Amino acid sequence: MNKTLTTLFALAVASVTALSHAQEAKGDVEAGKQKIAMCIGCHGIQGYQASFPEVHKVPMISGQSGKYIAAALVAYQKGERKHPTMRGIAESLSEQDIADVSAYYEQHGKTAAELPAKPKREPSVQVAELLKKGACVSCHGDNFAKPIDPSYPKIAGQHADYLYVALKSYKVEKNNNVGRNNAIMAGIAKQFTNNELKALANYLGSVEGDMHVVPQSRFK
Repeated sequence: MNKTLTTLFALAVASVTALSHAQEAKGDVEAGKQKIAMCIGCHGIQGYQASFPEVHKVPMISGQSGKYIAAALVAYQKGERKHPTMRGIAESLSEQDIADVSAYYEQHGKTAAELPAKPKREPSVQVAELLKKGACVSCHGDNFAKPIDPSYPKIAGQHADYLYVALKSYKVEKNNNVGRNNAIMAGIAKQFTNNELKALANYLGSVEGDMHVVPQSRFK
């Protein structure tokens, strides 16, 4: 691991405690089930695509780590993630709402199947080098689905076009509507060209993961 990544990895580990303290509210799955009306209109529709900042599938959140969902929503509230629609939704949620919704989606559609430690599909030589350069497994864990801390996302099997847009957003600076203020991920993403980020996203999207789109109706 190069010096830059060693420093970034140390920062990532140091931030785990701070993130944990910031999300102390205990989530209630049944309560969360009553609070997802604003979520299912996008995340509960198979193949649904967003058009901002470019056309891409909205991320799968059923089966994602609850602590990561909570961390992401808090980041939207604070403006650390600059997406007008998601910020508006996040700002309408209380700390307890966030905990409940996050707990709900962590178990939603979850199966008992255990993912292998190593992806079944091997990356190409080029992508393997990119994964090594980014030290992706250091934070996102075995199979890219077992993060070293639950406030980090599972990325295995996530929609490739969403991953690509998300990775590019860490490179954006001084834009009020686009970008993500995360020094760790920014330092990693800026090492790569957009074509390299797309290659990473395409591979990670092809890996077997825990997340799914579980169709939901707002008229249940």
